[in-house]
Amino acid sequence: MYKISSFLVFLLFISNGKAQVKENDIPIENEVVKYTFEPVATGIIIPWGMVMLPDGTLLVTEKSGKLFHVKNGVNTEVKNMPKVYTRGQGGLLDIALHPNYEKNRWIYMTFSSEGAEGEGANTKLIRAKLADEGLTEIQELYKATPNTTGPNHFGSRIAFDNKGYVYFSIGERDKKFENPQDINRDGGKVYRLHDDGKIPADNPFVGKSGAKEAIFSYGHRNPQGMTKNPITGDIWTHEHGPQGGDEINIIKKGANYGWPVITYGINYDGKIISDITEKEGMEQPLYYWVPSIAPGGMVFVTGDRYPDWKGQLLVGAMKFKYLELLKLKDNKVIKRQKIATDIGRVRNVIQGHDGYIYFAVEQKGIFKIIPN
Repeated sequence: MYKISSFLVFLLFISNGKAQVKENDIPIENEVVKYTFEPVATGIIIPWGMVMLPDGTLLVTEKSGKLFHVKNGVNTEVKNMPKVYTRGQGGLLDIALHPNYEKNRWIYMTFSSEGAEGEGANTKLIRAKLADEGLTEIQELYKATPNTTGPNHFGSRIAFDNKGYVYFSIGERDKKFENPQDINRDGGKVYRLHDDGKIPADNPFVGKSGAKEAIFSYGHRNPQGMTKNPITGDIWTHEHGPQGGDEINIIKKGANYGWPVITYGINYDGKIISDITEKEGMEQPLYYWVPSIAPGGMVFVTGDRYPDWKGQLLVGAMKFKYLELLKLKDNKVIKRQKIATDIGRVRNVIQGHDGYIYFAVEQKGIFKIIPN
């Protein structure tokens, strides 16, 4: 069944000089300040991904292609980084630790890479180890093809589930009518691999002629948030819509998330991409934003350092320059609140194993949230 999107019901488009509006949306509440922000690192211009090592220090990726080891406010550039293609939204992207990092020392990263097929680049997943402030044992686990010179929609985030599978996202490389709905093509997908890069035998498209067997779900635009729900173990993502229609999704095996056949967004020039927002066989988002917030990073808050936030979701809002706290009940958003109002473009947010929330702000660096 198709559901026709109405201008009056869903969106008030910008074409008449009016802002986009989502009718009956949950209004975002103003910040209630019960914390301070402690600078952890400065001088990292576009911090993209970050993880906390067992010793409490941070590894932070910078989009330019540099990886920094941050300790006591000092940024040490990690040596022996692979060549990173930096153009537009491309660069060094996410970073994650293997769940058994303390035993095996594997670090996972995604970045835009030239590789061998065609001019330009596409997203690559690697793993490596850190020794003497340099990368060693670098292994390529997945490289999307073909390369293109387009500057947009590389993704990419990384997460592990409770079974040790590694998930990562690749954007549709600004080819919305070619890649996201075609399982024979990379782009606009969430992928699942064994931790060593092998394809799981029970991935949904294994054995299908021509299919990219690493695909776990498809029909995505540009997912730049990914985290594991600590209660259910499900992998959650968010992705950028065009103008309007940023989404939060729970990733399901073999599911189609609809882009660009269904969307709650419009083109940047105000033109319609699709006049339907629902279609049988395509997933609906758990939540969507109109207007777009340009989401960056996401994490569930656990532990007792932030009792008012426990069990809730934090998402960076690059466009509006704050963190957004989303209160959830039965997989529905029931409350929204601003955190760190006007601090800048929040590119990522994590919770360290010390229980504190850390977030990355473009041009400013990394901050730690200290409860009062």
